[in-house]
Amino acid sequence: MTDYRKLIDAETWAFIEKTNSYYPPDTIDYTIGEQRAIYDRMCREFFAGYPQGVTAETTAIATPTNSIPIRIYRNAEPDKAAMVLYVHGGGFILGGLDSHDDVCAELCARTGYEVVSVDYRLAPEHLHPAAFDDVMSAFEWATSTYDCPVLLCGDSAGGNLCAAVAHATRGHVKKPVGQVLIYPSLGGDRSRGSYVTHAEAPMLTVRDIEFYLNIRTGGVDRTGDITLSPLADANFAYLPPTVLITAQCDPLSSDGEAYRDRVVAAGGSAYWFEEPGLVHGYLRARHTVGRARSSFTCIVEAVSTLGKGDRTW
Repeated sequence: MTDYRKLIDAETWAFIEKTNSYYPPDTIDYTIGEQRAIYDRMCREFFAGYPQGVTAETTAIATPTNSIPIRIYRNAEPDKAAMVLYVHGGGFILGGLDSHDDVCAELCARTGYEVVSVDYRLAPEHLHPAAFDDVMSAFEWATSTYDCPVLLCGDSAGGNLCAAVAHATRGHVKKPVGQVLIYPSLGGDRSRGSYVTHAEAPMLTVRDIEFYLNIRTGGVDRTGDITLSPLADANFAYLPPTVLITAQCDPLSSDGEAYRDRVVAAGGSAYWFEEPGLVHGYLRARHTVGRARSSFTCIVEAVSTLGKGDRTW
């Protein structure tokens, strides 16, 4: 049994307790509607506002089959070296433009890049590959709309979708300049590594992960589908430079390590950083927990550097 009292510091425990007061650990036992209401309220409680100089415009991308809401963040002093396509987390069933609103605004402020947040369709109303299709459409829109390179960035479920798009577009003329994946769910081996060591971690458990996967697929076995599980890909060559940042106290940590190893073995550029003592969802702790604040700075630097085409970050 992992002793989290030794791994997690007081600041992080305070964050966990605050989160649990709004989003109890048994929330997955509620209805989907109740889960969304609880999650949305929690996100509002952690909302940190916009940095000075950042503005946002909410609009939509029209596709042949649906309309994808997006929010575009702009800096008063823009850096046009790249733009960031941000894909939010939430287990593929939660979240939207508001859940990660301040994160995207701060990413825009600190990098200078224009950031576009994607409100992809959620399960169970829209089963896989709906979310993947929406993020692919958003990426294609971005590459045809912007004159600069497009960088992918996402957390948790959003990290999964970013990686899936990176795999799907690596042969395209216009492909991502890089990807920054924050505690991503990549479809790793749940019988080993952090899936075992941190199966009952605060903030996210293996039971939660299995629940989200089942909801996303409608219970259908999609083994080997790389648009669902990027780690199932047999070929990791020609992927964009990748930075993976994971939390030590998170069953998904091993996915970051495994993905890094596969990219490097295929001759690509990938860096994996595991944040000691942090937990899944720590982006919301970036203003109250020292470790999370430092990690967010690391994320900002990765986005800024990869956006400029530097592979040696």
